[in-house]
Amino acid sequence: MVTRRNLIRQSFCFSAAFMAARKLSAAESTVAPAPQATHALMIGDWGWNEDYGPQKSVAKGMAGYMIDKKIMPQCLFLLGDNFYGPFKGGVKCPRWKEQFSDIYQKKDFPFPCHALLGNHDYDDEPVTKLAAELEYAKATPGTRWNMPAKWYRLELGPAAKPLVTVLMLDSNYHNTTVSLTAAERDAQMAWFKAELEKPRTTPWLVVMGHHPLYSNGMHGDDPALIADWDDLFKKHKVHFYFSGHDHDLQHIEFEEHPTSFVISGGGGATIREPKLEKGPFAVAVYGFTHLEITETKFFVRHLDASGKLLHAFSKNPDATWEME
Repeated sequence: MVTRRNLIRQSFCFSAAFMAARKLSAAESTVAPAPQATHALMIGDWGWNEDYGPQKSVAKGMAGYMIDKKIMPQCLFLLGDNFYGPFKGGVKCPRWKEQFSDIYQKKDFPFPCHALLGNHDYDDEPVTKLAAELEYAKATPGTRWNMPAKWYRLELGPAAKPLVTVLMLDSNYHNTTVSLTAAERDAQMAWFKAELEKPRTTPWLVVMGHHPLYSNGMHGDDPALIADWDDLFKKHKVHFYFSGHDHDLQHIEFEEHPTSFVISGGGGATIREPKLEKGPFAVAVYGFTHLEITETKFFVRHLDASGKLLHAFSKNPDATWEME
């Protein structure tokens, strides 16, 4: 159980360690990305409906970063709040072109974009927008958009020997308008537990959802998700939980917890200043996250919209981790 005293003690320890490593981390990782590894990029909260400028800047930064580091990711993860505001036309809405295919152009991002649902994908004409996101791939042959269901499983790495099991979840438990129904919530939990119980052949286990369990941001911790998911993370030794929702970049660790909690919510929506109460990292900035995976090492790098490295750490299959 995470107590306030433990959080304070942990935050103090992380603050000291973080300050000692900050100069190195902010300048350049000690380990450069290896082109032969498995790579993925990640953004959340990208579909802002007022000003596409920050979204375009982050997309440009990701494209430049791939060229500079000579990497070709397997995919781009979209961590929800894919489209804010009105969404007239459903699968024919012009925003599919304006904010998806024109900004993440195929020449720069020639790989699948695996998406999950955020709270803003439920609001403002929830039936139209939600249905469109779930139906778009089927209605648009050749699209890179992938959202086959509200929750689903995929794997990353070589087809013959995958490295990562990824469970994509719908974390919309308590939206003000529409969210998962009680029946859907029960069905997802049953599916989630069944997936976790399956024999796993990959060295890495990752869970993704829009809402954080723990956060230094405006929304704070989510008691409902903590109650339902956190013990499962511990029991099954989930290596990472990636989320968005708070418009910033974060990395949170707890002593004797196998899961690293990473927030990547700087994809385009207006950023908001977090507080570094749970360490080791939190910053309000437009940016993205780079995942680099091998059989024995999993690197996570937070970068700003220009592709500048802000924070990096690596993790081992036994759940130990270190700043890079």
